[in-house]
Order: sequence, then C-alpha cells, then structure tokens
Amino acid sequence: MSDARTAAGPPTATKAASPRRVGGEANEEAARSEPAVGLVVTGIGTVDADGFDFRTALGRHGYKYLPAASQYFLAAAKRALAQAGPDALEAVGPEERGAAVGTNSAAVALHHTMDRTVTATGAGDLSPVTAPYFSINLFGSRLATEHDLKGFNLTFTSPRVAGLEALQNGRRALVTGRARWLLAGATEEALPEGEPGAETSEAGAVALVLEPETAARSRGAAALGRVGVRSFFLPPRVAGSAEGAERAAALLRDALDALGHRPDRPLAVTAVLDGSPVGEAVAAALEEKVLDERAPGGRTAAGKPERVLAGAGALEPVARVAAALGAPAGHVHAVVTAAAEGNIAVCLVTPSGATQGGATQGGATQGGTTQGGTTQGGTAGAEAGSAEASSR
Repeated sequence: MSDARTAAGPPTATKAASPRRVGGEANEEAARSEPAVGLVVTGIGTVDADGFDFRTALGRHGYKYLPAASQYFLAAAKRALAQAGPDALEAVGPEERGAAVGTNSAAVALHHTMDRTVTATGAGDLSPVTAPYFSINLFGSRLATEHDLKGFNLTFTSPRVAGLEALQNGRRALVTGRARWLLAGATEEALPEGEPGAETSEAGAVALVLEPETAARSRGAAALGRVGVRSFFLPPRVAGSAEGAERAAALLRDALDALGHRPDRPLAVTAVLDGSPVGEAVAAALEEKVLDERAPGGRTAAGKPERVLAGAGALEPVARVAAALGAPAGHVHAVVTAAAEGNIAVCLVTPSGATQGGATQGGATQGGTTQGGTTQGGTAGAEAGSAEASSR
C-alpha cells in the first residue's frame, strides 16, 4: 500500500472531530485537522527567462547567488501570491502550507560547472554559496523559508511530467489532510550547449496557488478554476507496438473518467508531445480513439486536439495549464503530456464558469446538497476517493 493510500484512510479522512459538535478553540482545532476539499486555484504566476532580471523581480539584495531556476520560481510564486491576495498566506498557519515543484533541468548547468571546477582545480574551489545546490531538492528550499511553508516541501523530477506530478501530489497531500494550502508548479533553467535536448531546452517558471474554495470565498479571493491530475506509465516497447495507440487510449480514457469528465461534454485538448514512440502513441490515441469515442459525430464542440512540440523539460505542460485557466472561452480543457521514457500525465482544467460533468464551477454538486454555491456532504468523499485512486 502506498503512502498516499495509507494517508487517505480513516486516521486523517474520517476521524477528525466534527466542528458542529464542539465549540471555541476545540472547534477551530477540529476544522484545521479535517482534510482540505473543494480545492480551487486562486493565483497564477509565470516567468519567462528572456529579459528576466532578479533585481527587478525579487529585489536587489539576497538573490544574486541563487541558481537561475530558483530565482525564476521565487518570482513566479511572488506573482501568484500577489494575484491570490495580500492575505493568501496569513489565512493558514505555517504548518498548514505546502509547496511542490517539478523540474528536469534546474541543476544541470550548475552540475556542469561543479564538475569542471572539481576536475580542474579540486573540490576546495567550489563556491560555498552554490555548492549546496548539488541537491535538486534544495531548489525549492528558499521558497519554503521565505514564505514559512512548513507543511511539506516536495520536488519531482520525472521526465516531462514532473510539473504535473507536483500538482497531483500536492493536491493529494491537501485532500488527505497534510496541509490546507499549496503552492505548486515547475521551473527550468536552459541546458548547457552540447547537452542532449539543449536546442529545445526550457527556461522559466510557473506557480499556482491552491486552497479550499470555502477559504478563498471567506477572504474574498476569486476562484480561477480547478485542476486535477492523473499520471501513469506506458512502456516504450508497448507504445511502439501495433497495440500502442489502443493501450494509450485505454489509459487516457481511464484518466479522464477518474478526473470526472463526462464523454458527452465538450473538451478542448492540448497535447505536449515529442516524436518518440510514446508521444506518437498518445497522439494517435487522442486523434483516432479517445475523443472520437467521447463525443457524438467524432468531434467535440471545443475542437480537435492541439499538438505542441515538447521541449526538454517539464515546464510547458504546466504553462499550458495556466493558460487554460485564463482562457476567455471557459472550456473544460485537458492538458496531456508524455515522455519518451513512458511517463504520461493528464491534467483536467475547469476554468471558473465552465461546466464539468453536470457541475458548474463555483456551485459544484458532487453527491451532496448545494448550499450557497458550495457542495455540502459530497465533495469531501469525492476528493478523498479521487486522491486514493490516483495513488494506485
């Protein structure tokens, strides 16, 4: 049994004291111990490496020696927090704030520099300021200390899907009661010349703030939409076989079903894919099987899949999620990505105002009764079950 499935069990999901049965400080403590459900995005921050100046984005002092990828993510987080509102952090305590970041190439350039120093003159000449960043887990450490994020601080590095995995696992941690507020996203630094994939490497960052819809409403913050992620694996050998597209289609259908998308609902799709057997199998599955089977006439009202050539990194899929949240049309949107190694992830984006599976954003009804636009009695079970299913 995975750690996430264990966390979804009775100790955290059902044993908390009901806030309606106690009062005063006990009531507040019970509310804090219950899982955070009905999660919405309240802030989005994006940073493009082109023209980026940490002095302008972050301040003139204290950031000079940070690796570029850390600077990018700090700046993206600052912008996301600004959109979420001045009290976005203060609404929860430090122990209830979590962070999750995905990256594939944040440390590559730094590792190259360290290797050259060690081989040329010795480890004694490594910079004490940058040396700790040999560990990829430290690229989000400044974010945690700067914003007092003590709930958890996670780093994901799976090829291409790392950023979406940060969203997936960060949400899971909130749904299973480990925290009540999340800052998640992806950051990348350009690969050094000569490194495989350098010609298509990514540089920049995207950060999203997620919190319970009730908490956002209580402080007057706007809900930009909802996101849900499923990730899975398709062996490259299988992807390249005659059954590759069919196997990919079955996995994609299962993911969309688990995320709650109804086949008869319009669905816009963006696929961030490379030309590997896995990427081609996913592309064929989307074009020929999944969407044709999920809508009358073989087409969805939101159009055919948009295919985006994947770069060397995990940034583009998260950037597409951010763009879908801000899309003026308000369509439910699936962002799909895959890596040559077999990693695949699907993010279902429901912008504010869009309908998803019979529920309207801002007034979802998932097995409970609606009161003032908020589901009572159904959302907690749905999201806790969703988190457990995603860990299988």
